Amino acid sequence: MADSERQDDSLSGRAGAPSRRGVRSDDDTALAAMRARARERLIESRLTPNAISLTGFALNLLAAGLVLADLFVAAAIAFAVGSLMDMLDGRYSRMSGKGTAFGAFLDSTLDRVEEGVVLAAVAAYFARHGQDAAAGATVLAVVGSYMVSYTRARAEALGAECKVGIATRPVRVVILTAGLLLADGAGVVDLKLLEPAVYLLAGITVVTTLQRVHHVRRQLA
Repeated sequence: MADSERQDDSLSGRAGAPSRRGVRSDDDTALAAMRARARERLIESRLTPNAISLTGFALNLLAAGLVLADLFVAAAIAFAVGSLMDMLDGRYSRMSGKGTAFGAFLDSTLDRVEEGVVLAAVAAYFARHGQDAAAGATVLAVVGSYMVSYTRARAEALGAECKVGIATRPVRVVILTAGLLLADGAGVVDLKLLEPAVYLLAGITVVTTLQRVHHVRRQLA
């Protein structure tokens, strides 16, 4: 609370009442304590970063199979949860101290396979329904997604910073999840947005790749 607000409380006879800042501080302290306890219990558990990575991988394989079966809502849930686990395993590895060099390698490798296999299933779905342009755009989205990751990894190996561009992994996951949830026949809201979603993915991944190439060229030139 600002000084003027504290003075107003004092003048109005409410100086003894807890300030809003004090309430927020107590809430933040309680939340921090809860997080600390949860973190300690998680670290003390037998859960390993590799187990999280492999579970995420299994969920993405399941999502691909569900796409091929035209079960888009279930596929979206499996893909979103699996991808979330993949994005959290690195943080858990650092937090718990259980990470290994091989675990980091496995995590990065599985991340590429997971995204590719789900998009491959989407491409197969489009091809099966005679939507060749959408199938081609999905293949381009796969290549673009790989290049977004590769350009950053290669740039950092050369000592350059490379985080520019909009097509980060979380953004790609959100777009594809939304497309699956709102696909033709998904049953949630029949907006037929899976095809626009893959066109969007293809576009932003290509643009982000070009942005990163230009960004790194400026640093290393």
